[in-house]
Amino acid sequence: MEITIKDEFIKLGQALKLAGLVGSGVDAKFVIQDGQVKVNGEVDTRRGKKLYPGDTFEFNGEVVTVK
Repeated sequence: MEITIKDEFIKLGQALKLAGLVGSGVDAKFVIQDGQVKVNGEVDTRRGKKLYPGDTFEFNGEVVTVK
């Protein structure tokens, strides 16, 4: 799966919502804090982690690439 961003970067919580993997920012906050999300293959617990084109994140078996 891919998401396309208009800006230089997107924050991890916003990216999860954009990809449709969580229903709200609150949901994103909890799954990120619980260590359920990987960024570029590593668990990241920062909701504000900046993702740039070429980065990938993974949640619940779904891998998403930022374009």
